[in-house]
Amino acid sequence: MASITAGASATRGDVHPVDERLPVTKLLPLGLQHVLVMYAGAIAVPLIVGRALKLAPEQVAMLISADLFCCGLVTLIQSLGVTRWFGIRMPVMMGVTFAAVGPMIAMASSNPGVAGARTIFGAIIGAGVLAILVAPLMSRLLRFFPPVVTGTIIAIIGTSLMRVGVGWAMGGPAPQAQNVDVPKLIAMVDQAKAAQAAAAAPVAQLGGPIPMIDNPAYGALDNMAIAGFVLLVILFLVKYMKGFVANISVLVGIVIGCAIAAALGKMHFEKVGLAPWFDVVTPFAFGTPTFELVPILTMALVMIVVMIESTGMFLALGEITGRRIDPASLTAGLRTDGLGTIIGGIFNTFPYTSFSQNVGLVGVTGVRSRFVCVAAGLIMIVLGTIPKMAAFVEAIPTFVLGGAGLVMFGMVAATGIRILSTVDFKSNRNNLYIVALSIGFGLIPLVAPRWSQQMPHSLGPLLESGILLTAIAAVLLNVYFNGARGDAGGAVEAAKAAEAH
Repeated sequence: MASITAGASATRGDVHPVDERLPVTKLLPLGLQHVLVMYAGAIAVPLIVGRALKLAPEQVAMLISADLFCCGLVTLIQSLGVTRWFGIRMPVMMGVTFAAVGPMIAMASSNPGVAGARTIFGAIIGAGVLAILVAPLMSRLLRFFPPVVTGTIIAIIGTSLMRVGVGWAMGGPAPQAQNVDVPKLIAMVDQAKAAQAAAAAPVAQLGGPIPMIDNPAYGALDNMAIAGFVLLVILFLVKYMKGFVANISVLVGIVIGCAIAAALGKMHFEKVGLAPWFDVVTPFAFGTPTFELVPILTMALVMIVVMIESTGMFLALGEITGRRIDPASLTAGLRTDGLGTIIGGIFNTFPYTSFSQNVGLVGVTGVRSRFVCVAAGLIMIVLGTIPKMAAFVEAIPTFVLGGAGLVMFGMVAATGIRILSTVDFKSNRNNLYIVALSIGFGLIPLVAPRWSQQMPHSLGPLLESGILLTAIAAVLLNVYFNGARGDAGGAVEAAKAAEAH
């Protein structure tokens, strides 16, 4: 199937192609095309964070509905514009950024459940406010994010997320590989008590480590086979299809995987049937957000990285559409990242940024009208008010998502490596130390998950996020070795190459 195209490149009178209003008969299919391209990435984050929070399936479905609704709402603000302060007025689709997933998982791990959700939403709202304030200053901050910093951060984002993708394919995170062998444990306790009674010892110890038994649901071969087949479908489409079909290869792979899982009785639709057809996305559905300083500052650092990437996306889009991005427009676009993040926190979802997949679609189709993204935003809002859609997404088995996750998250890491390939390592060997140590710090929470257990609990969201540790280390090491007079142009070029959403 070829990409849907339209003669939107031609102007009518003095109307720029970006501002051209296409007929509804063209807007709807073109807008749906944008929705399909971003859909798999859009639903991934609420699934990851909702399950990390150990929320009930109905609550995870609520997160998905809220995410789709806010994707559409923030897209409308960005594409249409609201006053001169918000909206770049370009064909931009807004979605949840993967860059925030690591810190949110860290927050969820230290404080699961509804209480953890309130902390996450409070951190998101606070970070959104700070992002709005910082937006006009982003041109001055670019020098702190040259390609050696940006590439390293994006590479560790992908590396950290791969743990989630592999966990999906295996049927759960690594700790679920084994369960406690309760009968043996009881027998060991009884033996220890008997030994204590015989020796009149004050303290009894077990005769060995806690006995464990393999979890038959973890790493099941049939589930891994489906995950592998989803991966093969995606690779086939990427190689042999072009344009639109190649762009939605991940979504097609998930749909085919769901069909196989349903045919084998591994996907169930009872909750889909019980979900209503229509519902309103309500603010603060989990209660009043909790505002804590460390989580807010953690998410604020994520937002700075996100806005660096958005800068590159906007400038690349300006080149594709032939419309110059002036400083005022750029600031309005970045300010919308902050506003969208505040809206996300209010409506029980996550930080928002421009989706690079859709920027690429504008170049593929040649359709430059921003009203196509307006139509796509309206479609997303409608999808967000259909709980059956969210319930269906929540019902997708994790092993189906596993094959797609390996592609999505692996591509994030590969993008970081691509950016690092532009860094001068030959004449400036200090860049090697920046990358080496920053990645080393980022891997600490992956290889030693409890490394910060002796430190203040309030620092958990920062210390347990490899992404944040990498970002801090990379920025500080770059300032130490290369100074603060970095090449802003190089940072922009690195951001243009970033597709880590």
